[in-house]
Amino acid sequence: MYLLGYDIGSSSVKACIVEAETGKIVASDFAPKVEMQIIAEKQGWAEQNPEMWWENLKLAHASVMQKSGITAQEIAAIGISWQMHGLVLTDKNCQVLRPAIIWCDSRAVPYGEKAFKAIGEEKSLSHLLNSPGNFTASKLAWVKENEPEIYTKTDKIMLPGDYIAMRLSGERSVTVEGLSEGIFWDFKTKSLSDDIFNYFGFSKEIIPEIKPILGVQSHVSAKAAAELGLREGTPIAYRAGDQPNNALSLNVFNAGEIAATAGTSGVVYGVSDKADYDPKSRVNTFAHVNYTPENERLGILLCINGTGILNSWLKRNLALEGVSYAQMNDLAAQSPIGARGLSVLPFGNGAERVLENRETGCQIHGLNFNIHSKNDILRAAQEGIVFSFQYGMEIMQAMGMNIKLIRAGYANMFFSPLFAQTLANISGATIELLNTDGAAGAAKAAGMGIGFYKSNNEAFASLTKLKIIEPNITEIEQTKAAYQAWKKVLEK
Repeated sequence: MYLLGYDIGSSSVKACIVEAETGKIVASDFAPKVEMQIIAEKQGWAEQNPEMWWENLKLAHASVMQKSGITAQEIAAIGISWQMHGLVLTDKNCQVLRPAIIWCDSRAVPYGEKAFKAIGEEKSLSHLLNSPGNFTASKLAWVKENEPEIYTKTDKIMLPGDYIAMRLSGERSVTVEGLSEGIFWDFKTKSLSDDIFNYFGFSKEIIPEIKPILGVQSHVSAKAAAELGLREGTPIAYRAGDQPNNALSLNVFNAGEIAATAGTSGVVYGVSDKADYDPKSRVNTFAHVNYTPENERLGILLCINGTGILNSWLKRNLALEGVSYAQMNDLAAQSPIGARGLSVLPFGNGAERVLENRETGCQIHGLNFNIHSKNDILRAAQEGIVFSFQYGMEIMQAMGMNIKLIRAGYANMFFSPLFAQTLANISGATIELLNTDGAAGAAKAAGMGIGFYKSNNEAFASLTKLKIIEPNITEIEQTKAAYQAWKKVLEK
C-alpha cells in the first residue's frame, strides 16, 4: 500500500510516493527542471498560470509512477501541499479567469492596510490574529477594484492547493487552514469573518464548501484518473499550505515545537495552543494542520521572502558560471565571521511582513573595493539571511515562544554548513536536519487522513536525523557582533 503526495511550489511541483507500512520514500521527483515562470508585468507583481502547475504535476507524477513501478490500484490516498496566500479565481464552469496572484506579489498591501485601520487594529488582531496585510483577501479586493469584469464573473475563489484538488476531483472546496492563511477566518467566532466580508464587500458565496484539513475531502474523478493514470475514486485526504505542511513533515504538531525552511523564501514556524498575535503583525498566526474549533493548534509563522532567491541571484549574476551551490558554500566559508564588515539585507523579493510590509529592496552595506571579494559577498548574503531569521525570532520570543530546538529538512540553504552553524550560533538553538520534504509529508498526512496511521508519531516514526548542529561556543560572540552590526544597518 502506497501514499502519494504533491507539493505545489512557485519554483517547481514535487511528487512523492511513500510506502505506507514503512514510511519509506520509494520515488520522488519534481518538474520542471528549471524554475517555473513568474509573470511580473509591474514592479511588485507576481503571477503564475495555474494550468502550469497542473502540467508540471503531470510530469512529476508520471516520473514517480515510472520510477516506483507500482500500479494505480496500490495508491491508497493523496495529500496536497501548496505555496501559501495565492489567489485563484474560477467561474461557474470551474474555468480559471486570470493568472493566480501568488504569495510574493505586493500589490495588495494598501488594501490590507486600509482594512486593518477600518476594521480596527485591535479587533483585526484579536479575531483574525493578523492584519489583512498582503494576504489572499486583500488580493481579491485588488481584483474587485481594478478588474471588475473579472470579479463579476468569479463564482468561487481558491488557494493553489484547492485548485489542484479541483483538477483531481472536479469539486471545489477549501479548508480552515487555507481560509486562515487567506485572512477569511475569525478565530473568535470560529467561522468566516463578517468583518472581512462586510468591509471588502465580498459575498460569502464565493467561498467553496469547507472540508477537514486531515480527512477524506474528495475523490479522484474519472477525468483526472484518465489524465494521470490514477484509480478513479482514490481519496484526497489532506491539504495544507507549504509552511504548516513543512512543520507536519518534521513531526511538529505540539505547542512549543519549531520548524524551519529556507527555500526561495525562508520560514520559522512555531506551534502554539494560544490564540496569540504580534501587535505589529510582523509575524503571522494561522490554523495549524491539527487545528479544530474544539482543540486549537496554531502556527506562528515568520516569513522572509528574500532567502534562497538571494543565493540563486548571486549564482546567476556574480560571474559564477559552472560553480555549484556546494562550491559557493565553500567560497563563503573562506570569509571570516562578519564578512570583514560587509552586511547584506536580503529583502529583494517584495514587501517583507517582518518589516511591517515595507519593500526596501536588497542592500549591500560596507563594500570596500580594496578589501572585499566575492567570498565576502557570499558569506554576507548567507549571514544576512540568518540574521533576518533571528530578527523575526526575537519577535516570536516576545510572544512567548521558547526557541531551543529547530527542526528542518536537509535541503536548500540548510545544505550549507555555514548557514546552519550561523543559525545555531545566533539563536542558541540546536538544529536537527531530517530526511523529509513537503511532498513526502503530504503523502504521510494522507495516510493519517484515511486513518491508516493512528497518530502523527506513528506516521512520522521513520524520520531520521541526518545532522545535528549545536551552537559553537568559540564563534558565538563574533556572530552576535556581526548580527548587531547588521541590525544597526537595518534599523537605519
